[in-house]
Amino acid sequence: MSTAAAASTNQLLQALSRKQAQHLCACCYPVDLTCGTILCEPGVPIRNVYFPHDCAISLLTPVGDIWAEVGLVGSEGLVGATLALGVPVSAVRMLVQRSGTALRMSAASFRRELKKSAPLKRQIDYHLYTRIVQMAQTASCNRYHSVRSRLVLRLLLTQDRVHSNEFDLTQEFLARMLGIRRASVVHAASTLRKEHLIRYSRGHITILDRKGLERASCVCFPAAKDRSANALT
Repeated sequence: MSTAAAASTNQLLQALSRKQAQHLCACCYPVDLTCGTILCEPGVPIRNVYFPHDCAISLLTPVGDIWAEVGLVGSEGLVGATLALGVPVSAVRMLVQRSGTALRMSAASFRRELKKSAPLKRQIDYHLYTRIVQMAQTASCNRYHSVRSRLVLRLLLTQDRVHSNEFDLTQEFLARMLGIRRASVVHAASTLRKEHLIRYSRGHITILDRKGLERASCVCFPAAKDRSANALT
């Protein structure tokens, strides 16, 4: 992957002017990220930020002996954005959920570019806002909505970030991320499969009917998208 290819896909970089994006990309290195790789742990200094191209990265927080997902980052933003708040240490585990490519920039370079570029700072602030919206919406969804609705929300969020109708999410992984039993995931996924909304086999998911999934979603998915879209207005 070239830096130009990543810049053409990552929405945060797309929001910058061509000159600004090219300058920022010149400070980055293209990297391949493998599913299961931990990029940073809670309490550890953030050494790099990542602009995803076609990968997805889960943000996890410990809850006793398990890890709960509190955020998902893909081509809409970057990982390590809290450096912009002056926080040098990660509060979450950054786990590669879907293998793919990204642009990596050192934390030192990122801080330097933030000081020089007001447009970049504005886009980072916007990205952090959308992350807050996502976390709040996910928390309310987990509290009040059915397993089926929560699974649909997770599938839609994943598809939006990897820009593909196909991706891998095992039942064990989904159960951990949603904080439910594997049997509950199996039942909810089977329902969606019978409705011909998805194809699911050995952890490989294919979205067959995006519009149908959106109709099957609870109010959380459109609400999150609307709040994010209105953030800069």
